[in-house]
Amino acid sequence: MNIISAPLNREIITLLQDNQLPTSDIENGTNLILFVAGSPLQPTGVVGIQVFGDVALLRSLVVSNVERGQGVGSALVQYAEQHARLSGVQTFYLLTTTATHFFESQGYRVVKREEAPLDIAKTSQFSGLCPSSSAFMAKVL
Repeated sequence: MNIISAPLNREIITLLQDNQLPTSDIENGTNLILFVAGSPLQPTGVVGIQVFGDVALLRSLVVSNVERGQGVGSALVQYAEQHARLSGVQTFYLLTTTATHFFESQGYRVVKREEAPLDIAKTSQFSGLCPSSSAFMAKVL
């Protein structure tokens, strides 16, 4: 499977929006590193990371309907984790409203929102874009 780093473009935004994932902050210049399965012009999956020293926020994981169940999501998460680990990240965090079981299968565990590091808590995703009912999850890399 081909996974590459890619700049934000209309096709990626469309894939995210078609799957009800927030894009307002990434369209306005959030320091997000994107990885794409497929190609930037025909993405079959996307994941993003925001790195804050030794912690990072995994976000915007989406796989196209056609590719779901084929291991694309797991491959994207593993690729993002490897990149983060090489960047010095020790703990990955994420918020999800629909994929708790998927992320548990990837080694993440639900943690209390109060345990969020300050840099993660200050992100727009944590502080407003994701509802407070979202599961907050962590994984030590």
